[in-house]
Amino acid sequence: MSAEVKTAVAAQPAAAKKPSIVDTFLKGCAKGFKVGIENITPAMILGYVLVYILQETGLMDLLGTIMSPVMGLFGLPGEAFAVLISAFFAKASGCATAASMYQAGTLTLGQASMMLPACILMGTLIGHYARIVLVTGSNKKWHPLLIGICLLDAAISLVIMRIILAAMGVQ
Repeated sequence: MSAEVKTAVAAQPAAAKKPSIVDTFLKGCAKGFKVGIENITPAMILGYVLVYILQETGLMDLLGTIMSPVMGLFGLPGEAFAVLISAFFAKASGCATAASMYQAGTLTLGQASMMLPACILMGTLIGHYARIVLVTGSNKKWHPLLIGICLLDAAISLVIMRIILAAMGVQ
């Protein structure tokens, strides 16, 4: 081997050590924890605070009266709209709001169950919109459609859940 080849071989960095599965798992856990603390928790708190403010100011009753005809189409009281508002910020917040409304007697078990798929399909819409749609620079003419699809999916899920629960005899 010539001196030039020996120098070139010696100058090459050592092969990178492949991380172990445990290291990869722990790195993923750390990333997941960071996402939860930085993104999910603030959105959940915002949803909870919004519902609390609506309840404490009496606006929840007004909102219930105003939204009663719309929510009535799905067999829900108008106050159930607060679940969807809360889910706008975080899925978990919407689900927790439905659970607390069930516990308070505002929603029946069937009504609270109806809300779960809607919360999942529409949930965290604001956060996802900000983190994905705005960051990617998608054409602004499609923004209302992107939001509308999530809302339509949620409405369809309410209809489907109402049919399923009625077939099961759950009120």
